[in-house]
Amino acid sequence: MEQNAGFSTPISVRLLGDFQIIRADGVVLRSPDLGGCKTRLILEILLLQLGTPVSKDRLIELLWGGHAPDGAVATVESYVSGLRRTIQPGHTRTGPLRTSNGGYVLDSALVDLDLARFHRLIRRADRCQNAEAYRLLLQSLEIGSSPLLSHELTSEWAESERTSQAATVQEIQVRVSELATILGKTGEAIRWAQTAVTADCLNERAWTALVTAFEGASLYTEGLSAYERCRRLFGRELGCVPGPSLRAAHLRLLRQTAEEESELAEVLNALLYLGARLNLVSGIGFSGGGRDLSSEGAGQILDSFLRRARTAT
Repeated sequence: MEQNAGFSTPISVRLLGDFQIIRADGVVLRSPDLGGCKTRLILEILLLQLGTPVSKDRLIELLWGGHAPDGAVATVESYVSGLRRTIQPGHTRTGPLRTSNGGYVLDSALVDLDLARFHRLIRRADRCQNAEAYRLLLQSLEIGSSPLLSHELTSEWAESERTSQAATVQEIQVRVSELATILGKTGEAIRWAQTAVTADCLNERAWTALVTAFEGASLYTEGLSAYERCRRLFGRELGCVPGPSLRAAHLRLLRQTAEEESELAEVLNALLYLGARLNLVSGIGFSGGGRDLSSEGAGQILDSFLRRARTAT
C-alpha cells in the first residue's frame, strides 16, 4: 500500500564517475544495492533517456542483444518491479519510475541527474556573453569530466555513450580555451587546449586553440613549435596539412616573430612575396620588410641568406 499519494522530492543520481543514487529519504545506494547487473542496466538505460519512454522491446535488445531468453518480457517486468521497490520505496506507482506506452520512463522532474545538469549548463552557456559562458562551461567541466558509466566495461551501448560523452567534454575544453583567450586568461587558455590535444591529438580545433593561446600570451616560439608538432602529426597520421584557420594562426606567429628580428623579417617577406607571385595572390607581406620587392630582389635576399646559413654550418 502506498504511504503517500504524492512524491515531490527528486532522487539524485550520479552516472559520471562512481555510480550512486541518493533516495528521497536520504539513503545512499550503490551498484550492489540494486539487486543485480541487469537491474542496474535497466536503470542506466532509462537515465540516459531521462524523460523519454523506452519500450520493453528496446530494453530487451540492449540487455541481451539477439539472444534474449524465453519469457524476457516477464523478466524485464520483474526487474523493474524490484527496481521500483529499491529506489522509491512506498511510492512504487507515484515515484520517478513510471510505466509508459508499453515501456518505462523516468520522470525528469523527479530525478536530479548529473549528466542532465552537465548538458543544461552547456545549453545555458550557448545563450550567454563570453564571460558568463566561460563561467558556466567551467562548471560543466567540473561535473562532466569524470568517465561516464565507468563501471560498465562490457556493454557496447555503454561504450558508445562513453565515447559520445568524451567527445562532448573535449569540445567544451576547446571552447573554454577559446573563450579564455578572448578574455585574456592566456594561462588557462593554454592549459585547457593542452588538455584537449592530449585527449585527441588529431583534433585540429584543439591545436588551433593551443597555437592561438600561445599567440595571445606572446609565446611565439612555443606557438610555432606546437604548429610544427601538429603539422608533422597530421602528415604522418592523416596524410594532410593543417586547415586554413590553423595555417592563419601560424602565419600570424611568423609575422610576430619576424617583427622582432629584422633579418628574419626580410627573409620571410621575400618568401611571402614569391609565394604570392606563384599563386597570383597580391597584398601579402610583412610591414617590417624594409624595401619594395621584385622577383629578382626577393631571390637575391633568399640567396644571400642561404649562403650565410651554409657558411655558419
